Amino acid sequence: MGLCSAQLAVTCLFIVVPHVLSQVAEFVSIDCGGSSNYTDPRTGLGWVSDSEIIKNGKAVALASTNLNSMQYRSRRDFPTDNKKYCYRLSTKERRRYIVRTTFLYGSLGSEEAYPKFQLYLDATKWATVTIQEVSRVYVEELIVRATSGYVDVCVCCAITGSPFLSTLELRPLNLSMYATDYEDNFFLKVAARVNFGAPSMDALRYPDDPYDRIWESDVNRRPNYLVGVAPGTTRINTSKTINTLTREYPPMKVMQTAVVGTQGLLSYRLNLEDFPANARAYAYFAEIEDLGANDTRKFKLVQPYFPDYSNAVVNIAENANGSYTLYEPSYMNVTFDFVLSFSFGKTKDSTRGPLLNAIEISKYLQISVRTDRNDVSVLDAIRSLSPDSDWANEGGDPCIPILWSWVNCSSTSPPRVTKIALSRKNLRGEILPDINYMEALTELWLDGNNLTGILPDMSKLVNLKIMHLENNQLSGSLPPYLVHLPNLQELFVENNSFRGTIPSALLKGKVLFKYDNNPELQNEAHQKHFRLILGISIAILLLIVGGSLVLLCALRKRKRADKGDSTGTKTKGLVAYSAVRGGHLLDEGVAYFISLPVLEEATDNFSKRVGKGSFGSVYYGKMKDGKEVAVKIMADPSSYLNRQFVTEVALLSRIHHRNLVPLIGYCEEADRRLLVYEYMHNGTLGDHLHGSSDYKPLDWTTRLQIAQDAAKVSFIGM
Repeated sequence: MGLCSAQLAVTCLFIVVPHVLSQVAEFVSIDCGGSSNYTDPRTGLGWVSDSEIIKNGKAVALASTNLNSMQYRSRRDFPTDNKKYCYRLSTKERRRYIVRTTFLYGSLGSEEAYPKFQLYLDATKWATVTIQEVSRVYVEELIVRATSGYVDVCVCCAITGSPFLSTLELRPLNLSMYATDYEDNFFLKVAARVNFGAPSMDALRYPDDPYDRIWESDVNRRPNYLVGVAPGTTRINTSKTINTLTREYPPMKVMQTAVVGTQGLLSYRLNLEDFPANARAYAYFAEIEDLGANDTRKFKLVQPYFPDYSNAVVNIAENANGSYTLYEPSYMNVTFDFVLSFSFGKTKDSTRGPLLNAIEISKYLQISVRTDRNDVSVLDAIRSLSPDSDWANEGGDPCIPILWSWVNCSSTSPPRVTKIALSRKNLRGEILPDINYMEALTELWLDGNNLTGILPDMSKLVNLKIMHLENNQLSGSLPPYLVHLPNLQELFVENNSFRGTIPSALLKGKVLFKYDNNPELQNEAHQKHFRLILGISIAILLLIVGGSLVLLCALRKRKRADKGDSTGTKTKGLVAYSAVRGGHLLDEGVAYFISLPVLEEATDNFSKRVGKGSFGSVYYGKMKDGKEVAVKIMADPSSYLNRQFVTEVALLSRIHHRNLVPLIGYCEEADRRLLVYEYMHNGTLGDHLHGSSDYKPLDWTTRLQIAQDAAKVSFIGM
């Protein structure tokens, strides 16, 4: 027997052997709660402790019992909570197996209640385990055809007491054993398997049965089990070899014993767990008495009455083509009540009464559909990103009967996973590409982990509403498909290392989108906005420079014309372009001349400087009429600045615009050049662009408006 130790998983290497050989090499035998591995001396079967297989629950040593079996010295108890606790058994797809669990509670404390809980195989409810006798071994057995590479056996949903297990067994069957027409949709739940004419109360199993089926002795009487025995029932046996090579291969020892209704009738009554139900029944007959030449054994099924079966006459020797040969009629799909009474009666032309070696009765158990296989495969891969975490070792089906703690599922058939909630669960690695096949997913919470790499393609997640990926180490660009997820409402990717441009559609308000602290991730809209402002600014600069050049050229032409005037008048500074007295400048639209002493008095001898630019310093002043002014003094009387002074006076005297500070006057005396403007109280443009203790930086919309207004002024100035 091969066993791989892993939490909540049992894996076995199955070796194909001929059906006539022992199946022992393929058996899985788990002692739940056992402390060590051992070989059972009665059967020679190896048993494995589950201490390295499952870490949930606790091992409980049992007080001494009347049983000699080593596997019933302990049990494993599980918590009474809202979780399921599972063992995983490896199988070969489409092969048939017996899956068996046993339960021996052992003793009942003064404050304990008899346990009652549910048993599942995969998503199918197998049984409600109800303990009524602490010293009795309760057996639950299924015959299944595996639909995948494993089956999960789970306990959960305690009604009273704690769920527990004593043993878990997996027994492979030969190719065609127990095949039915309904096995795609139904398991066979064994309700009774009886060895009639048994020599003792002991059950018969391996090594007498190479498939380790448990054949209960008809001597082992208990309430409502094999009662109502007809008078004249006798027990017979033989030591001769019985040919049992038929489809179900009952063991030789079972077929070497039988009961006979010497008075013409065999009858029994027994209770069948979880009935009424549809069932498959097997009757095993072998003629093990030497009949005389004139003797015959013919009988019919009297009770229950099924027209298709009850009218058939059983003649064992004839049906089996000889004595000491198995005849195995089966009742494919019959309905039995909870209390089953059955009887066989001899026909009128028979000299011997009916004979019965053994019976098997199994209920058809509807298979519940497991969670979508693709979803389960992805979840198993996600669990590998944090294999030592408790949440990663929850077993069984993720949706049925109890949800894993980190998923939600749909109520469809098959169930689909709709939510993965793994925030701050210590996930390491990359987001799995196969998550794209979980089309029913509506919420994905992977924030606060150590996920790396790029976002895989998730374009098929058309039902996704919420995606939280913040606080990881994800990188790369935000894929374009995010814009096209039709139901996406919430996308958080902050505190990662994403780069590139954010698709503009994510910023339009339909999706609650958070992306802070991704240093290389840029807002596409802001980029376009910035490029627009930059382009406008460059255009404004070019307009200003071009306009200034045009104006300078015009002034130079006028200067040359003035020099050639017949009067020969020669003045300096601004007078070279127009007369400063007699109102000539005003006549030409130039600002007022203001004398230097008036400006010295207004500025208190230029004592309060309020700014500085390329032209020179700016001082605060107040005229006699109370008007506040800003006086700009040219710092360097060079020819270039003289030209700039002349240009500014000429240009600003002619331009009047709401976006331009008005020029009130000028002064040109004693080699000093001054410009007088209306004083503005709201600070400089630089204060508002760059921010200061008194002003907050302007937003981009306002900056753009300023640039546009400046461009309009420049256009007017030209």
